[in-house]
Amino acid sequence: MSRGFVKEDDLELAGTDLPERPLSGLPNYVTPAGLAQLQAQAVQLEQEHQKLTPGKEDPITQQRLGALERDLRYLEARLGNVILIDPVTQPKDTVLFGATVQVEDEEGNPHQFTIVGEDEADMDLNKVSWASPIAHALIGHKVGDSVSWKRPAGDLNLEILEINYTCN
Repeated sequence: MSRGFVKEDDLELAGTDLPERPLSGLPNYVTPAGLAQLQAQAVQLEQEHQKLTPGKEDPITQQRLGALERDLRYLEARLGNVILIDPVTQPKDTVLFGATVQVEDEEGNPHQFTIVGEDEADMDLNKVSWASPIAHALIGHKVGDSVSWKRPAGDLNLEILEINYTCN
């Protein structure tokens, strides 16, 4: 459509109706570090929101405020249904939520995974969501057990070498 057929008010509001961030239907398990991370994100977004509020008549600022408000709603919902699990209280001999697991694949390559909440998962740090396929393969097993990690690239057999629970 030509810009000649668009009202000025429509141009100013373009982009302010952002879709909501989808919320997972799974339980919101978090480690103490994950809870602190969510809380810090909420504080940071709230501070940014407060800084921008005085200039909210600017269309660019309106767009940023809309995004901040959406993200704040998401974080408030996530914080509202937190199920805090402290890894140090977990049984030390079984892989459960919060475990850092040392494994070795079929070719002798070592790998380490820490099983965390969905919001704190970060593959760059080897933190995997408790709902991920690798976590599902590991949870409930003990040192010496072999598990099969179902991957799109093909199944990979892993032997659990060590289970550690520390406060991440």
